[in-house]
Amino acid sequence: MYAETNFKTKKELKEAVENGKKVGVYAPGLGTPKDNGLEFLEGPHYPEPHKWYAKVEMKDGIIVKVY
Repeated sequence: MYAETNFKTKKELKEAVENGKKVGVYAPGLGTPKDNGLEFLEGPHYPEPHKWYAKVEMKDGIIVKVY
């Protein structure tokens, strides 16, 4: 599962969420991600090798917290 924006680092994702950017998630070929609750992301996007992983809290389809 990926963030809609192709963040190169988990730090970039966390800073974007903390600064109020509305970031959604998508799961290519894996169905529909949850609108509310916990999800697990990886990045950067394929075909680049994944270098970071994050647990995130979703609310109404938007990431509200990065753990």
